[in-house]
Amino acid sequence: MNVNRAVLYLGCFSIGIIAGLRSLTAPALVSWAAHLGWLDLSGSRLSFLGSTAAVIILSLLALGELMADKLPKTPNRTDPGPLVFRAITGGFSSLAICASAHQSPVIGTLLGVLGSIAAAFAGYEIRHRLVTMFGLPDLGAALAEDIVAIGGGLLIDSHLF
Repeated sequence: MNVNRAVLYLGCFSIGIIAGLRSLTAPALVSWAAHLGWLDLSGSRLSFLGSTAAVIILSLLALGELMADKLPKTPNRTDPGPLVFRAITGGFSSLAICASAHQSPVIGTLLGVLGSIAAAFAGYEIRHRLVTMFGLPDLGAALAEDIVAIGGGLLIDSHLF
């Protein structure tokens, strides 16, 4: 398989960005991409991501996260626990992209982790500034971030291969 590694690695970093914004959106979208045949995970240990059960479970978890993000007691995404979880889901999602392209997972996974950490801090800072500097309601900024995460993830998954 002839793969443009620059595009592949950009996709790995980008899906990491999605995980940094919404930790469970990235694996849910990767699962949908595998289910729809956009990513070919057949024959890999990650082939389960294309199953109907994985799509349903990850989609429900992602929807739950979208709702929980709006609650006042939700921990800060840059706190150690949520940040590590975002790094794990970003790395895992990029691992699936590398598996689909039959490429070595190490660089892609690292790029997914880096993208998720960078986006966690950048997303927090942007959302905080939108609320404090421009007086936007936090819910509005959060919903805009949801749209960026879901739309961006769909764009990445649908155009990567």
